Amino acid sequence: MNSLKRVVIFGATSAIAEQVARQLVSQGASLICVGRNSDKLTAITDDLKVRASNDQVIEPVVADLTDSSNHEEIIRKAQQALGELDAVLIAHGTLPNQKDCEGNLQLTLKELDTNGVSAISLLTLLANYFEQKERGVIGVISSVAGDRGRQSNYVYGAAKGMVTLFTQGLRNRLSKKNVDVVTIKPGFVDTPMTAEFEKSGLLWAKPDAVAKGIIKAMQKGKSEVYLPWFWRPIMLIIKHVPEFIFKRMSL
Repeated sequence: MNSLKRVVIFGATSAIAEQVARQLVSQGASLICVGRNSDKLTAITDDLKVRASNDQVIEPVVADLTDSSNHEEIIRKAQQALGELDAVLIAHGTLPNQKDCEGNLQLTLKELDTNGVSAISLLTLLANYFEQKERGVIGVISSVAGDRGRQSNYVYGAAKGMVTLFTQGLRNRLSKKNVDVVTIKPGFVDTPMTAEFEKSGLLWAKPDAVAKGIIKAMQKGKSEVYLPWFWRPIMLIIKHVPEFIFKRMSL
């Protein structure tokens, strides 16, 4: 069972990450919370401090994670604040408008950087840290969208597919060093990021339920987890639809 007592959360202002932070604090964890929105990050960490004991460290770090030049410094500061790291969760990202991306190359590249390349930058640095330590767990929020390219969100899906494939290789490498890499694939989650979606039906999940699944998967060192669980068989079917049929579908 992996320890989640000293944790860094990248993208801590997202709805899912905030719920993860709350649940970890209730379990006695110390946290470094990294986010871009200073006001929102302060509000979240102030709330966490109220929930924490005097022995728990709760510190905010304001940073734009799309700027990879600051990643090494953020990790160094986190190590200094916590002493050492048991676990990290990479949870930052955006949900782009596919049509806007189709007509704007710069927006497409920006979204690929935000949702894919910036995560890979963090993963590269963190992998080296945990490899030397020979213990720990890295959790990364990818998406079911990365399992197969679909016309409705293939820019976002391509970025998340990049993260999924990268973590597969990283998991293979670090398993020999007793380090777990957990690829987390949420389906539809009721968050501000999906505010424009119609949220009726059984496929939608709440952030607190997804957060609970993330913590459990990281503690157990799962390789890949779909949240909620039923997305695994759904995506298994979608991935195996023959291409000549898939092209005719509007997904």
